[in-house]
Amino acid sequence: MTQTILPPIAEPSPSKEFQLQALATRYRGAQGVGMQVVGMLGAQAEGLLDKLPKPARDGLDAATLKALELSFSAANASRGKVPDTGQWLTRIVTTATGAAGGLGGASTALAELPVTTTVIQRAIQGIAAEYGFDPDHADTRADCLRVFAAAGPLSEDDNVDLSFLTLRSTVKGATMQSLLSTIAPKLAVTLGKKLALQTVPVLGAVTGAAINYAFTSYYQDIAHVQFGLRKLAEDTGHDRAALTQEFEALVRKG
Repeated sequence: MTQTILPPIAEPSPSKEFQLQALATRYRGAQGVGMQVVGMLGAQAEGLLDKLPKPARDGLDAATLKALELSFSAANASRGKVPDTGQWLTRIVTTATGAAGGLGGASTALAELPVTTTVIQRAIQGIAAEYGFDPDHADTRADCLRVFAAAGPLSEDDNVDLSFLTLRSTVKGATMQSLLSTIAPKLAVTLGKKLALQTVPVLGAVTGAAINYAFTSYYQDIAHVQFGLRKLAEDTGHDRAALTQEFEALVRKG
């Protein structure tokens, strides 16, 4: 007697509400490591931007824009030559560069900035690919950049800022430059705090390593939120803007 083999029963996909809740939980937890570092340093972490040397403060916007431009081109150029690394390996790499950047104070921390930004940007592109999006496509490249417009892992502001999810632009020529210029000032505030922490006497290298780990973890989580919402919109046929509003409501609800 021939045995009838039944096809496997397909597992039901998680509901839209379940996936949104999971993304909201991930977003809320993204800042945890960064704030632990700040808490560890206590009073030394107060007035971070004011602790930066004036030349570093004055040049921060330009340095951040340059780091973004380099990361945008270098990370994309490395695709096809260097395989995507796992999230933990990326964190190890940026932790090492953060330690090196913290050894010599503000000057080495500034020099380390484009290197770390490029590694993180490449990791963001890898996460985009995990969700099935082509990192070479203009819209995906723009979404990868928008991740850097999130508040940052050192933000002590309780106000939820999800503007990075609604920042829209197509990455082509001058328009790409406009997107970079829009993101740079906001990222500069976050990176200024990072640089200030790396200049803490004696603890510079240790702090640089810890803060880079926090930054990498944070932006990886934000990338999962960015591309998770985009994938959910495509899979369910729901409007992306409407899903973003639902997501924001969940985040604010806590």
